[in-house]
Amino acid sequence: MIDKELLSILACPETYQPLAEAQEAQVAEVNQRIAERSAVNAGGETVEEPIQGGLVREDGKILYPIREGIPVLLIEEGIVLSGK
Repeated sequence: MIDKELLSILACPETYQPLAEAQEAQVAEVNQRIAERSAVNAGGETVEEPIQGGLVREDGKILYPIREGIPVLLIEEGIVLSGK
């Protein structure tokens, strides 16, 4: 979904850790949590809009959503992954 060259230069805006494209299972899990209204972003707000994909921080704690083909790399928009 994301160009590999672009992905190689993207980093978490908060920690500067590398990002990797989310696996389909991670996207499905986040979308399930969004449907259940239990997905929360780093800003503390409930995420309401399903995601098309995502970029996962190297430590696996945050997923930055991809919406309309564009990665949303804003600290407060990062979705907290469950169990992290």
